[in-house]
Amino acid sequence: MIKEFLELGQIVGTHGVRGEMRLNPWCDSPEFAAKFKTVYFDEKGTQPVKVVSCRPHGNVALIRLTGVNSANDAEKMRNTVLYIRRGDAHLPHGTWFISELIGCEVYDADDRTHVYGTLSEVMQTGANDVWAVKDNNGREYLVPAVKSVVIETDVEQNSVYIRPLKGIFDDAD
Repeated sequence: MIKEFLELGQIVGTHGVRGEMRLNPWCDSPEFAAKFKTVYFDEKGTQPVKVVSCRPHGNVALIRLTGVNSANDAEKMRNTVLYIRRGDAHLPHGTWFISELIGCEVYDADDRTHVYGTLSEVMQTGANDVWAVKDNNGREYLVPAVKSVVIETDVEQNSVYIRPLKGIFDDAD
């Protein structure tokens, strides 16, 4: 399901004495996190805050927000989750956030009515993502998220259509 506000990451510590904070990005990368000029303290977007600066620093982003001017101010922000407006992300066509894929119903791409289950987790393995699909009985199946398997993704309709590899599901050909 398309969400208007998505988790950018969590503040995990301070950096220096001028209010800079270490942001553990839950998005693609620290470079992606550094693109935003406004972030939000809640998933409804009711608490916007301007980004003074944000830059990659190893596997984290160093971020300064309006109103956070000292190490003490920054320390009070520890464990805060920051959100972004999806419309500010400018994703390429056919690209989704993991949180939008979670909860999608997974259908057979050929008959389009058979439901394998619900996408419950996305594991980033390096070569390709692996999707965990849970059926109605709670059994979990691992599906490689590659073009030959994932035929269509329609997060607006909360649906994913796959052509599973032989042996993934009990009833696979």
